[in-house]
Amino acid sequence: MSTTSYNCTNDAQRAEGLAHAQKAIAAKQVIVMPTDTVYGIAADAFSPQAVATLLAAKGRGRNMPPPVLIPRIGTMEGLAADIPDDARKLAEKYWPGPLTLIFHAQPTLTWDLGETHGTVALRVPDDQLALDLLTITGPLAVSSANRTGQEAAQTASEARTQLAESVEVYLESGFRPLEGTDPTPSTIVDATGLRLRVVREGAISLEEIKRMIPSVLGADVEPDVWEPANLSKEPHSEESAESAPMLNLEKPAEAQDAVSAENAEPHEEAEASKDAAGS
Repeated sequence: MSTTSYNCTNDAQRAEGLAHAQKAIAAKQVIVMPTDTVYGIAADAFSPQAVATLLAAKGRGRNMPPPVLIPRIGTMEGLAADIPDDARKLAEKYWPGPLTLIFHAQPTLTWDLGETHGTVALRVPDDQLALDLLTITGPLAVSSANRTGQEAAQTASEARTQLAESVEVYLESGFRPLEGTDPTPSTIVDATGLRLRVVREGAISLEEIKRMIPSVLGADVEPDVWEPANLSKEPHSEESAESAPMLNLEKPAEAQDAVSAENAEPHEEAEASKDAAGS
């Protein structure tokens, strides 16, 4: 498969690159794009074939599904169910920005991001090129643009050395976040329980979130203290309560599987510092 890179700091190439990227996404191919954290490898979130291609390019399994980048906060309503007021407050304050929120996915959605256990991780990136692309493509499954276990790419050219011909379009827009700085992943907040829980601290600290949402829990909360929402209410879909990831009390961090792809970023603990998801 041939691959094309576009220098998106040039207006003409930016326009050509966005058009080619849109066509590639529609054709169930994968592209590399900048985000505000690192570069991400992206695919149509509603195409199981495209998501499978993304995971294969990274050398990653279905047990680490990618998060989904969206162009605006309003898109959250169509993809997530049971959105808590506190999660909505965080989205309104930090989106666009380095905050990933895990929700129960709308049960009517016909997509397959991997073993999400009925959840979806959402983020609005604070990057104009990414937002322009998302506006014309719709929600994209995005993981950090690197082979699993390798350093997260901070430029499209770095991503190309790892992903090569597996990617149809590379959109180059300079260093992310900045040249000479280390990439900082988004902060991941699980909003599927009775209380919000920070499952990974990133660019936004737990302390900062606590100032806004005092009831938020940290990742170090003991399993018997953290109460999954599905223990006290009806399952949000036809699936049994046992299928909800939050019910795995031995491993409450299981919710990270929904973002464990990039973009959001680190997801196997061993790779948390380098496999920052493109979100």
